[in-house]
Amino acid sequence: MADIASTSAVAAPAPPAPGESSASPAAVPTPDLAHLLSRSAKRTKTLFSTASPLPSFLSDSAADLSGLEESHKAKLATLIAGSYADAKVLPAALLAQQRGVGPAKPGAKRARVGEEEEEGAMGSYISDIVSRPASAPSASASAGVVALRRAEGFASSSGGGSTLNSALIRRKDLEARKAAPKHHAQWKLSRVISGHLGWVRAIAMDPENKWFVTGAGDRMIKIWDLASGELKLSLTGHISTVRGLAVSSRHPYLFSAGEDKMVKCWDLETNKVIRQYHGHLSGIYSLSLHPTLDVLVTAGRDASARVWDMRTKAQVHVLSGHRGTVASVQCQDSDPQVVTGSMDSTIRLWDLAAGKSLTTLTHHKKSVRALAIHPQEFTFASGSAGGRNVKTWKFPEGTLINNMSTESIVNTLSINPDGVLFSGADNGALNFFDYATGTPFQSSLDIPQPGSLDAEAGVFCSTFDHTGTRLLTGGADKTIKMYKEV
Repeated sequence: MADIASTSAVAAPAPPAPGESSASPAAVPTPDLAHLLSRSAKRTKTLFSTASPLPSFLSDSAADLSGLEESHKAKLATLIAGSYADAKVLPAALLAQQRGVGPAKPGAKRARVGEEEEEGAMGSYISDIVSRPASAPSASASAGVVALRRAEGFASSSGGGSTLNSALIRRKDLEARKAAPKHHAQWKLSRVISGHLGWVRAIAMDPENKWFVTGAGDRMIKIWDLASGELKLSLTGHISTVRGLAVSSRHPYLFSAGEDKMVKCWDLETNKVIRQYHGHLSGIYSLSLHPTLDVLVTAGRDASARVWDMRTKAQVHVLSGHRGTVASVQCQDSDPQVVTGSMDSTIRLWDLAAGKSLTTLTHHKKSVRALAIHPQEFTFASGSAGGRNVKTWKFPEGTLINNMSTESIVNTLSINPDGVLFSGADNGALNFFDYATGTPFQSSLDIPQPGSLDAEAGVFCSTFDHTGTRLLTGGADKTIKMYKEV
């Protein structure tokens, strides 16, 4: 406490009197104002990259600006080399467009349209920068960037962004990477089954792979044994052509739809109709069951697809948007859960929960008559009436994968797990494609049965069995044909 008191008792030095001088031998002299202004101006110029020279009254000497001018030139040279290197020399076509009009005077240079003379200090300044070698990025780094942009599809081989060049390069790369088609065995007719009295328009397989069911223009639904081809059962109830059939894998039910605007649910234990679904305004052309939900989707001539609750018979959604007959509908358990193909040449992918269209595919030029979903991949195929009329697509966006051409109207498509895509046509043409590459590996013509007209060679429906080794088709000669791998 005594020390603290003694310390606090020490008095602070008194300030100097007004008349006395406070200068000491160690005092710092006042800096030159002109030098401070010059240095501040240099820093401002460096920060804001001004191209105009400094005022003469702010500069001590010309040597003060030499370092600044050199750094500024180096900065501009790097900018020009990095940003405008590809634009220094115009293509020949653009040079031809920019030539002057009319004859030039002897000994005079022809000026280009829109070109201005570089005059004054700035012109010589930039010319000096351009003439010096610029520090360009290394060749390996540039090549890496170009390769990366090419891989992403954003650049041409030179690194530019030409749309045409990028498209051509992507096409060449795709062709180079295109896999060779897988070898598939040939398919041969093994059995012809007769029994219907009208065109066979619908066919479906039993989930256990023991029997199959067909519907025809004679208004009959017939169930056949797959191994022997014998008729097991005939069901009557429709008053017009049966156009859609589906067998439930979760219930002992068979669903049928026809041109009489009726959708029927058959109990296969009693072989009787237990439910009917009313709501279509015209004939029904296609029917599909949802693989995991108790939902049924039908489509037809009223340009709509209708979603039904299987148990309550209530109409859940009306999927409207097509401008023509909806000829085909397919369901799957992942979004988009419903796919429709229409006579208005479009394919629509639907959000089943909202009942709205997600995507409309307009690649086909004529009516889309057939759809088929791959049993293992997240893809599907579509067939239409003309042009490059068989196409494969990738879910969920509906990205086009392959184009396949047949010289006929495609009525039906089927895909087996081995990657065989079958298309049946209106003129009896049977075409087999490798699904992965779109390469055809077998083509033949359907042979009408004795007593039929040549015009009755059309194939209207088809399906593979669950092993993928047998193909069933229904045609205009009122028969069902079974094909097997050789």
